[in-house]
Amino acid sequence: MGLSLVRSRALLGLEATEVTVEVHLANGLPSFTLVGLADVEVKEARERVRCAIQNCGLEFPNNKRITVNLAPADLPKDSGRLDLPIALGILAASGQIDGARLGDYEFAGELSLSGALRPVRGALAMALALHTGQVVSRLVLPPDSAEEAALVPDSHVYRARHLLDVVRHFALPNASLLPGVDADTAAFSDGADEEGWTRVVAAAPSTRAHLADMADVKGQTGPKRALEIAAAGGHSVLLSGPPGSGKSMLAQRFAGLLPDMSCEEALQSAAIASLGGRFSMQRWGQRPTCSPHHSASAVALVGGGSPPRPGEISLAHHGVLFLDELPEFPRAALEALREPLETGTITIARAARRAEFPARFQLIGAMNPCPCGYLGSSTHACRCTPDQIHRYQSKLSGPLMDRIDLHVEVPAMPASDLLNAPCGESTDGIRQRCAQARERANNRQGKTNHALAGQEIDAHVLLDAAAAKFLQAAAAQLGWSARGTHRTLKIARTIADLAGAQSTQLAHVAEAMQYRRRGLAGS
Repeated sequence: MGLSLVRSRALLGLEATEVTVEVHLANGLPSFTLVGLADVEVKEARERVRCAIQNCGLEFPNNKRITVNLAPADLPKDSGRLDLPIALGILAASGQIDGARLGDYEFAGELSLSGALRPVRGALAMALALHTGQVVSRLVLPPDSAEEAALVPDSHVYRARHLLDVVRHFALPNASLLPGVDADTAAFSDGADEEGWTRVVAAAPSTRAHLADMADVKGQTGPKRALEIAAAGGHSVLLSGPPGSGKSMLAQRFAGLLPDMSCEEALQSAAIASLGGRFSMQRWGQRPTCSPHHSASAVALVGGGSPPRPGEISLAHHGVLFLDELPEFPRAALEALREPLETGTITIARAARRAEFPARFQLIGAMNPCPCGYLGSSTHACRCTPDQIHRYQSKLSGPLMDRIDLHVEVPAMPASDLLNAPCGESTDGIRQRCAQARERANNRQGKTNHALAGQEIDAHVLLDAAAAKFLQAAAAQLGWSARGTHRTLKIARTIADLAGAQSTQLAHVAEAMQYRRRGLAGS
């Protein structure tokens, strides 16, 4: 009886684990059994595969007992990515294609009832898994998924539009006997430029996307300076001010201040976007900006589900997470940000499985000073009671506030200043200074200043004696925590890098302290 093996991959978090699709045809009562911890979408592949094979004019072994095993048996499999491997396994086991040639390839793709191949999510993660594990294999993927996977350097990716395109490539010498397959297209070489079967070499877009310009923001010199420091050092920011002062406008332009992504960063960011079904070739190499609504749950922010999916913090990896109306988010969602802000990763643990996603994002939060938004305003009277103000500001816990580096007031601009003020500095000029500061930090320590920890702070901050004495006195007087003091040191190091200074001086520490004074309960 016929036995065939076809290789594919299943997604578990950001990992793409190899799966072997074993197909066995035997005599007995006709049946189609699928085993190997398959989810509902995978079990439905039986009907899709049957119809696709028959509608392509190929022979489906209806009179055989078909057993499909997805190994390893304890690895969950979901989505329709295994449709194509299952169909090829049945065709190979029934002698309609050359099963021996399938061993050099890995396949993934969802089949339509007509046999056309549909894109699958996580294609880039599959190609990254081959690249990272140094596995010599070729990927066969549907359109769009193939272009996505080809972004990985040195990858061997082939695009197939239809099940028959794959069948023709792996046809036996007597392929002319197969219905729907002619001898001329039965066995063309790997380098052939057929419309259906094509080697894909993706060319990443070389132009930088047009982003909103910081020159649109008039005035607000202080908040702009804080965002420049944040972009240069990888720091998180909390913007506080009355409605209409420009908090959201500043935050939406922050991503343009960040330096261009390296190839490795772009691949990591794109792989996570692919898992979430958000990848687009037009956004390749762009730092992502995620801005969930304040009704988002903790699971939506940090990820979860079964199997685990990345949340907004992972989708913002190497980019920006903008949380507008920060106190309006559920308390559980905000507290869930504390660990990833510190470690840059999020681990989602379930009873049977655990998945780890990267989450090194820059948090930009925006909030009003009180529920009505006009506390301290000179033009509007605040209608909130002291108890309402206390409850509103208490929604942000001391530990969370302690993990936000820069606390910035965004005052309302008078109408006269708004109408008469000239345009501000453009994004390009600010980004150039931020890139130079980051380059100094990377040359010195191999990472951004925000990522410094432990002994690295003492080794790379290079604090002057006068600055150290000043900071020690200020920290004792203000009652800062060790984390608050360390974050002030890292902000001061970034300010020194922007100034091109070798050491961190008193002026740099004094400016850094201005961004750590507000709302640090318990720091």
